Amino acid sequence: MTTATTAAARANRGSQTHGRSPEELRELVSHWGAELELAPAEHIIEWAAATFGERFCITSSMGDAVLADLAAKTVPGVDVVFLDTGYHFVETIGTRDAVEATLNVNLLTITPVQSVAEQDAAYGKDLYKTDPDLCCALRKVKPLADSLASYDAWATGLRRAETHNRVIAPVIGWDAKKGKVKVSPLARWSDEQVEQYIVDNGVLVNPLVYDGYPSIGCAPCTRRVAPGEDPRSGRWAGTNKTECGIHS
Repeated sequence: MTTATTAAARANRGSQTHGRSPEELRELVSHWGAELELAPAEHIIEWAAATFGERFCITSSMGDAVLADLAAKTVPGVDVVFLDTGYHFVETIGTRDAVEATLNVNLLTITPVQSVAEQDAAYGKDLYKTDPDLCCALRKVKPLADSLASYDAWATGLRRAETHNRVIAPVIGWDAKKGKVKVSPLARWSDEQVEQYIVDNGVLVNPLVYDGYPSIGCAPCTRRVAPGEDPRSGRWAGTNKTECGIHS
């Protein structure tokens, strides 16, 4: 995008205050998905901010701050949504706090309707053991869907290189379950590109990444990964579960 387009993205942020219809959103995806497929991540974020204004946000699980860093530089003050499940590692909460303190973003922490104690009382202790799909639905999928109600589009750090389930993830896609445009600026990035961006830009990284946790979820459901193992094999270890439901 040109400098003028970049300026327009920033100037227009906040101008799109009324939600578009699903038909309008799907039409945007149909046109711009192919147009932006090979665009740099910064340009994809600029387009989303210019197109959706305040009805666009970034989501981050705080494994690293690559997407938040890109967004902060491209659209200063952009909303960054963090979902606190109540089961996070202390290091993940610390990374969130560091992102809020150091990047030019509007960090919004959302939580499930029920606390962990309330969920235990309603469904039995440690639901993540007895019914991990329901636990993810209650503590991740529904809270995020609810929090996105005021947005038309959300950006994720999802990358095709992460799992076989994500190899066809579009840069600009339609999330039918949420009725939102799903933007994945890093979809085409390799692991090496992510690592290089972190080094070149001094990006915040969750310290657990350097302690054997290449993919970080809730503490009770995440284990260290041995060298050579699939980076996501530490998620829901011992089960056939590979996704929480947010991206599936």
